[in-house]
Amino acid sequence: PLSYQKSLLNSRFHEFLKQENEVGNITRQEAVSMVPPLFLDVHPDHHILDMCAAPGSKTFQLLEMIHQSIKPGLLPNGLVIANDVDVQRCNLLIHQTKRMSTANLVVTNHEAQHFPTCSFIKDHKEPLKGEEELSKSNLQFDRVLCDVPCSGDGTLRKAPDIWRKWNAGMGSGLHRLQVEIAMRGIALLKVGGKMVYSTCSMNPVENEAVVAEVLRRSRGSVELLNVSNELAELVRRPGLKTWKIKDKGLWLASYKDVPKYRRSVILPSMFPSGQSYGETVISGDLQKNPEIVGSNSGQEKGERMSHPENEISGFPLENCMRILPHDQNTGAFFIAVFQKLSPLQVFPINLVRPSTESRHHPSAKISENLDGEPKQEINLSNDVQDEHNNAAALAGSTVGIAVEQSTDISVNDAVCTKDEGFIEAGVSNNKEIALTEIKEVKGKLQSQGKWRGIDPVVFFKNQTIINSIRSFYGISESFPLEGHLVTRNNDPNHVKRIYYISKSVHNILQLNIQIGERLKITSVGLKIFERQKLNDASSPCSFRLSSEGLPLLLPYISKQILCASLADFQHLLQYRTIKFADFVDAGFGDKASILMSGCCVIILKEGDQTTDDIVVDATTIAMICWKGKTNLSILLSPADGQELLERLTVRFGSWPSTLFEQHEGADIEIDEVENLSTGSMKDYDAVDEDIAS
Repeated sequence: PLSYQKSLLNSRFHEFLKQENEVGNITRQEAVSMVPPLFLDVHPDHHILDMCAAPGSKTFQLLEMIHQSIKPGLLPNGLVIANDVDVQRCNLLIHQTKRMSTANLVVTNHEAQHFPTCSFIKDHKEPLKGEEELSKSNLQFDRVLCDVPCSGDGTLRKAPDIWRKWNAGMGSGLHRLQVEIAMRGIALLKVGGKMVYSTCSMNPVENEAVVAEVLRRSRGSVELLNVSNELAELVRRPGLKTWKIKDKGLWLASYKDVPKYRRSVILPSMFPSGQSYGETVISGDLQKNPEIVGSNSGQEKGERMSHPENEISGFPLENCMRILPHDQNTGAFFIAVFQKLSPLQVFPINLVRPSTESRHHPSAKISENLDGEPKQEINLSNDVQDEHNNAAALAGSTVGIAVEQSTDISVNDAVCTKDEGFIEAGVSNNKEIALTEIKEVKGKLQSQGKWRGIDPVVFFKNQTIINSIRSFYGISESFPLEGHLVTRNNDPNHVKRIYYISKSVHNILQLNIQIGERLKITSVGLKIFERQKLNDASSPCSFRLSSEGLPLLLPYISKQILCASLADFQHLLQYRTIKFADFVDAGFGDKASILMSGCCVIILKEGDQTTDDIVVDATTIAMICWKGKTNLSILLSPADGQELLERLTVRFGSWPSTLFEQHEGADIEIDEVENLSTGSMKDYDAVDEDIAS
């Protein structure tokens, strides 16, 4: 039947899309979700913070932007720090961004509203000279993407369960957190930098109310930009300047309408004016307050007849953008673009030591206003917790972002830093809390500074190994290795993987070490070398190349590299292991046999191209192989190998596969390739074992 054929075709196309996404050729993402990064105006030299990054599609987009127009073998001067509060989602983020093969990425695991201040300026006895020296001693960002946790009601077309789970209180439960995250992003932004605040919600409490509160707290230090002339084909609507709040059957026009018992849930900042109206309150009893109850003229119960004139926001909220599903057949999205005009005003604050209850009780929280008045909110009503739990549950089920669940194992005294008066989280001396957390960490514990159970980030300085790698692969001196290599192991004798970092990431890591490793780093840099275990010492180099790092390193390699014909290249992908005598091009087999035992690179040649004629560019196709005593074997995951083979077959056609018989049990001379044999490499694309889980 035609319907079955269409279903089969759609299924095959869906599998094709998933495979292409897995190997990194495409990124599957809803079009409207790709809009926020487009308004950041990213340049290759920008330092960018993605505050709530998982699962990583927008982070991938930002990485593409800083790598745009960068030639193979070169790295941009910028970087992206991708942060998420949930460790498991950080691992998903790492897996997603690994396809980009970039050395300009750092993945961190912090609550976005408490992202650490990294400043070393106060320890300098002499004033810093030059912008570069300042940037090395103070971590601030040119661009910040603040795609906050939200109720997700804008995704109701693709997530129909929202119709069942959603209620009006979801936005109220998330509003305070969203404001705190946005303000932290502004504090970390450089003067002149831009921040995009976005949600996939249509609720003004999560959108315009948050934007207005940011403008209110920043006191002129931040401007809400009008970007209506950008992306002309994008259908959008201006932001709202007036709205009401639905709560417990009431339509509330201003904060003075909020019943006293609900004032711990409904905040003044949720309304257009942001005014608290002093201590004037009304009773929660509707019978005693008939003015709250609407008439029977078609209005819902609790709706007022008219909107107070003073409840129209005085901020230019029309500069915000609302993207609605029915305007352009998309999901709903809200976007606001800020530019920082001057440093935020700093006010002295008293040091606040969070109590044990405030650290761990869901209804207790330390927050701080920009006017320097920290406040502790403890023992709120059950309604507050109910709203918050509902909001967290919906956000977790729709967008998968944990709300206000601390993953830090300890918290120190709240300290007012030089960075615009914000409170920092740090280390506690509470041994009981620390021991409780340690018991929950499985496996062998390592320590990254104060972060227990997180593998450390250590600069790799073993010059003997570095020299052997450079000599074995003929890596040009123009490609810097010293100072650009890091590992995730404190023991230099048991290093499994070596990661390459850009100069910008190097500066961040140096700063992080100087300030006591405040950043909780789950992933950094690009995996470029992996230790190889052998049956004997036949290979002079104990580290093989990594597929992720090959595009960066390839232009600088002069040894252990060969050009293969299309037929031999395809056969290697198809059979994975071929004896030297069985290659179609006998000359290629002879050249392969005289390579030193160990890792090598095979490039698909064009015409009569030789190794000496190789010019690496974006079109170069290469793969990593292992040269044994009698054969050559590819070191690619089955998914990557199959994808590359299919791409070559479509482009060049297929070659006969009966030129030789596959030799089973070929002598590859590999005792262990990090648990990845050429016959079974299903774990090749898994998140690195170095990453704490």
